[in-house]
Amino acid sequence: MKPLSQIASPTRTTFSPNVQGAALMLGAGIAFAGVNVAMPIATYQLGFPSTSAVFWQYLIAFVLCIPLVWNMGTKALRTSHPVAHLARIVLAAAGAQAFGLAFAYGVPLWQVIALVMTSPFFIILGAWLFLGESVKLPRILATLAGFAGAMIILQPWSSAFTWAALLPIVAAGLWGAVSLITKYLTNFEKPESITLYMMLLMTPANALFLFPAGLAVPGGEVLWLVLVIGALTAVAQYLLTRAYAVADATYLQPFDDLKLPLNVIASWVILAQAPDFYFWPGALLIVGASIFIMRQDSGRSVPVAA
Repeated sequence: MKPLSQIASPTRTTFSPNVQGAALMLGAGIAFAGVNVAMPIATYQLGFPSTSAVFWQYLIAFVLCIPLVWNMGTKALRTSHPVAHLARIVLAAAGAQAFGLAFAYGVPLWQVIALVMTSPFFIILGAWLFLGESVKLPRILATLAGFAGAMIILQPWSSAFTWAALLPIVAAGLWGAVSLITKYLTNFEKPESITLYMMLLMTPANALFLFPAGLAVPGGEVLWLVLVIGALTAVAQYLLTRAYAVADATYLQPFDDLKLPLNVIASWVILAQAPDFYFWPGALLIVGASIFIMRQDSGRSVPVAA
C-alpha cells in the first residue's frame, strides 16, 4: 500500500481570469435582474414610495457590506477633493432615485434597462465638453446611433409617450456624470478612497430625497421585497467589483450587456411585460454602439461607476 505522500491528490480545475470574470459578471446581471423585478412590484404594484424604497435598498446593502468597509480602514477617507466626492455621490443617488421613480410610474422594465444603457454615450459627450478629450468621427457616429436607438424605443411621436419614459434617460445621464467624476478622481485618489466614500455616503445622499414625502417604513409583503432588493444589490455590487478585478473591462463588456436579455426575460416571465416591436431595433443600436465604443477604448482608462 502506498504511503499518503505518494497518493496523487485530486485534480483541481482552475478557470482563467476571463472565464471567472465572465461568470462573475453573469452572476451580477442575474442579481440586478432580481432587483429590477422586485422594485416595480414594491413601488408600482404595491404602492410603496420609490424614494423610500431606494433609501432602504442602499441602507440594507451598506449594512451587509460593513465588513468590507471595516477592512478598508479610516485611512482611505483621507482626501484632498471632498467636493468632488460629494458631487459624485449626490449625482449617483439622484440617478438611483430617477431609476426607481421610473418603475413607480409603470415604465416597463425592458424599456428602463435599454434606455439606461445609453450612459456610455453621455460619458463621451461629457468627456468632450468638460474634460477636453478629443472625439473622433467613429465614436461620434456610434454615439449618435446609440441615441437614435433610444429615440426608437421612446417613440416620442407616439400618443402613448409620457414624461416618465424620460426618467431612465435622466438616470443614464446622471450616472454618466458619476463616471466622469470617477475618472477625474482616479488621477488623485486611491480606488479604496473612491469606493469607501460611495459606500458610506450613498445612504445619507438618498435621505435628501425623502424630505418632500418623508420616510415610509415597509411592512408585510413590501418588507420582504425591500430586504431582497437590498441583499441582491449588495451581492450584485460585490460580484461586479470582483469581475472587474480579475478581468479586463473590454472583455467583460459583452457579458455586461447580457443584462438586457436577462431583464427582458424577467420582465416577460414575472411581470408579464412583453417588449414591443420598436424595442428590438432600438436595443440593437444601443448595444451595438456600446460594444463598438468599448472596443475603441481598449487599452485606455475606462471609468466604471459602481
